[in-house]
Amino acid sequence: MATDIHTLEQRYFDSCRRHDVLPNPAILSGFFKADVRKSQNEPCTLEIILEYLKDIDFQPLLEVCMQIGATEIEAVDVRSGTSCMLTGEFALSLMHAIDQKLRVVDLHDSSFGKDFIRNLSQRGLMCEVLNLRSSRFRKLNMIGEFKRIHTLNLDYSTSLTSFKEDCFSCMPNLICLSMCETRVGNLWTTIAALSKLPSLAELRFQNWLCCDDTGNSSGSSDQDDKTDFSQLNICSSFGAYGNVVINPDSQILVEDSSDDSEVDFSIQHREYDYLELLSNLVPQLDGEIDLWNEVSFDAFSNQNEEESSAGVLARCTADVSLKYISCHASPICFEKHYRDYMIASLPKLKFLDNLPIRKVDRERATITYSQYFEHLPYGRKHKESVVSILQQREIKASQTRGKTSRHKTSYPSGMSQYFYTRSLCAAKVGSSAWPCLHTLTVSGNHMGDENRSFRPRQFEYHPSISCLMVFGTLDGEIVVVNHENENIVSYIPSFGAMNSVLGLCWLKKYPSKLIAGSDNGSLKLYDIRHMPPSIRGMHYGAGTVTFDEFDQLTSVHVNSMDELFLASGYSKNIALYDINSGRRLQVFADMHKEHINVVKFSNHSPSIFATSSFDQDVKLWDLRQKPIQPCYTASSSKGNVMVCFSPDDHYLL
Repeated sequence: MATDIHTLEQRYFDSCRRHDVLPNPAILSGFFKADVRKSQNEPCTLEIILEYLKDIDFQPLLEVCMQIGATEIEAVDVRSGTSCMLTGEFALSLMHAIDQKLRVVDLHDSSFGKDFIRNLSQRGLMCEVLNLRSSRFRKLNMIGEFKRIHTLNLDYSTSLTSFKEDCFSCMPNLICLSMCETRVGNLWTTIAALSKLPSLAELRFQNWLCCDDTGNSSGSSDQDDKTDFSQLNICSSFGAYGNVVINPDSQILVEDSSDDSEVDFSIQHREYDYLELLSNLVPQLDGEIDLWNEVSFDAFSNQNEEESSAGVLARCTADVSLKYISCHASPICFEKHYRDYMIASLPKLKFLDNLPIRKVDRERATITYSQYFEHLPYGRKHKESVVSILQQREIKASQTRGKTSRHKTSYPSGMSQYFYTRSLCAAKVGSSAWPCLHTLTVSGNHMGDENRSFRPRQFEYHPSISCLMVFGTLDGEIVVVNHENENIVSYIPSFGAMNSVLGLCWLKKYPSKLIAGSDNGSLKLYDIRHMPPSIRGMHYGAGTVTFDEFDQLTSVHVNSMDELFLASGYSKNIALYDINSGRRLQVFADMHKEHINVVKFSNHSPSIFATSSFDQDVKLWDLRQKPIQPCYTASSSKGNVMVCFSPDDHYLL
């Protein structure tokens, strides 16, 4: 027979006496509310609010939580609050002790920190709903056991950019996932992670709201911000699949989730006319066809009990005067063909960004995917191995070996000269969404300083010695390392005021020399033969040339003859320096309308160089023509931060 609530409460009192702790009023209130729900024939749920707990309350509550499985309490909801004084490890232990009866874990904007989130991700939880809104982690790696979870909310996690390879691999029952206003932007790696969710039916990277010409919306941004976690409008399944009921008095407010990240994606609102949306989603539809008439909601168990968000959208779209507003969009939403790519890649998905996925959407997505996102070349159904492709190439080569030079090589249908190249690329690149990574560990151990660590900011591989690499740090240090054995070859400490090394370039004809520039404007040429790997016994003047400063420097580059180098920075100007004499020859003014982030000489012509600027232009220049007018200009839709030449100088990247 299950233990009743009063008996469980008495056990809590006994535990408090044993540990010489006063009973916590918040815990007693939780018992009382659970008893009231039971008396009213409502689900008997216990709510634990971590904000009201201290470390001294942990042990008695832990003993109670370990007994909840044999009681009449049906479910336990855990909420953190914004200023929790309980240690994160204690909080996680309480959740694990509740085990199978843990239902909702609301940790939005919690104060536990990154270590707590990391431990939670690695150890897992038995909850059904997990709210991690406004969490501060950059790369999601939820590899722990989350077998019972069906709803995960990561909205407003403004540091989140990507996923680890095995993320989501232990969430077989996850149905709803929301990631609005994150920094996720890579279609390929995102789909590779999401494809490991076999039950995923509803996904959200933005919130589409419909409104009329007067500005009234079916779910305004303010309303969405104040909705409790069970009514997040991700999709109907927050009510239909999970049947989650949460205390409506406990609301989650969306707050400014600022952190220490370098980039801040502010909330973006985009408005579209209804007809424009129709033409974008389903261009082949006639104007008289109801957009939602092919949607079936039979799969949802409680359709008759409660109108889903899709039903609200269906009613809204009956009037062509309505408009749509995209709220809290993540960068991935602005990728070209985003919606079609997601629909084609996730065949079990039923809702995307609050909009239902219809049969016509899937048909269009399949066409778009095959047209713009080639998974396998030449319409193949199955991926071939590299060995198989090489075998075919060798067999074909032997068949054509006897032909004379007078006969032009003829290829069978589909076998162009690029056939095997495309096939090999598809076989190799398609094997994994993530590259094989190896962390380069460089520390001060090689310099006799075990406590020294580096903060790299810029790096350049050596152009002719493949094992060498130089990197500059945020503290103004320059370190040359052998990246194959991780040994430091040369070390140049920072001098004077703290500065960051932003510009590095090796000389080609003199492989021991390099140019380094810092954000404080300093420009120096170093010879690493005179720079030993340790600080002791260094003679900093040997092999060092100092050039005139270039204020707010961001980039340096040497020409193909090792005679000249250019410097650019947070200005519209570029400076030209003579390496042999150490003089600044000229400053070219107003080459762009905004600052020039990077300047690069070509690989073969000593007078040709390119500039990339935040004014959205990339320009090609020739020193022989006095850079007043560019030889070539290409414009982008956004500011440019990088440009470089192809090895043969035929192309600009």
